[in-house]
Amino acid sequence: MPGKAPDRRQALVVEGVSHRFDDRVAADGVDLEIGAGEIVCLVGPSGCGKTTLLRLIAGLEDIQAGRIDIDGETVADAAAGVQVAPDRRGVGLVFQDHALFPHLTVLGNAAFGLSDGNAAARQTRARRALAQVGMTESVELYPHTLSGGQQQRVALARALAPGPRLMLLDEPFSDLDTRLRERVRDDTLHILKNNGAATLIVTHDAEEAMFLADRIAVMRRGRIVQTGSPTEIYCRPASAFVAEFFSYVNRIRGTVANGRVKTPLGELPAGGAGEGEEVEVLIRTEAIQLTSPREEASIHGCAARVIAARLLGRSSIIHLSVADGHGGDMHLHSRMPGLVLPAEGDIVGVMLDPRQTFVFPAENKG
Repeated sequence: MPGKAPDRRQALVVEGVSHRFDDRVAADGVDLEIGAGEIVCLVGPSGCGKTTLLRLIAGLEDIQAGRIDIDGETVADAAAGVQVAPDRRGVGLVFQDHALFPHLTVLGNAAFGLSDGNAAARQTRARRALAQVGMTESVELYPHTLSGGQQQRVALARALAPGPRLMLLDEPFSDLDTRLRERVRDDTLHILKNNGAATLIVTHDAEEAMFLADRIAVMRRGRIVQTGSPTEIYCRPASAFVAEFFSYVNRIRGTVANGRVKTPLGELPAGGAGEGEEVEVLIRTEAIQLTSPREEASIHGCAARVIAARLLGRSSIIHLSVADGHGGDMHLHSRMPGLVLPAEGDIVGVMLDPRQTFVFPAENKG
């Protein structure tokens, strides 16, 4: 993808940052670094502390512990009593609701917050930012006449106009319908890469994070539990929580015996789990591959009965019933590419892709 090549400088360093609201812990010893020109997505379920961390970085909340550096400058240090004002941090902010001023034109919104130079210079910078986001022809329009995607572009231009050291985006696409969201986030990715500013994007959408990010930081209960490239996060999840956050999974409990775990789909290596340990096997829906006709079931050693099959567009989801080995049945899901719709009641063979299966110590889901 064309754009400015990232360098090795750390545009953002978050070290040991903690924050709580009364009895609720929103950030718990968070460490995070973003390199110059790098796009990092911060993901996690609602209420895990993502937006609070973004607000702490922006200076909209005072940190209670830890330190934050932006482009080598300490902008917040709880121990030293440092708390630089938001407008002096060199940060560009884009919020979910765009927060455009209805009484200002597109150009007026893009120029809002620019303080250096005379009015003509500020307008030139605003026009340059609007050109970056493809809104040059709309400078005299007002926000209410724009589509959701256009409003998001204007909000992005306003954040880019001052030439920020760091861009912070909080759920910037969640207000848009599905098709528009896909197009706008693609455009935004190119804009951010061409601009070259370090960027932190908060989102609860795992697919969005994998589409946008150079690296992903996964947050749970105020802590970052794994950081890595999209490939590392998806292929080598550090926990059951991370694995399930990034894909639909079938969960099966088991006990390690002779270094393996028995499942209705066959035995699997237990990885690092100890002998006799209770574990949870996570099998991605795409790991369960169906074979046909009926004779294949005996060849591959596992048969399943089709409960239902539904076309989802690019893939099909098949509900299966498999003998659980204890006289009962287990309900599993298989996701197959394209049009794969066996009839209800069909008996199919099942093959398992071990690369899409993971074994973790059993824990209470939460």
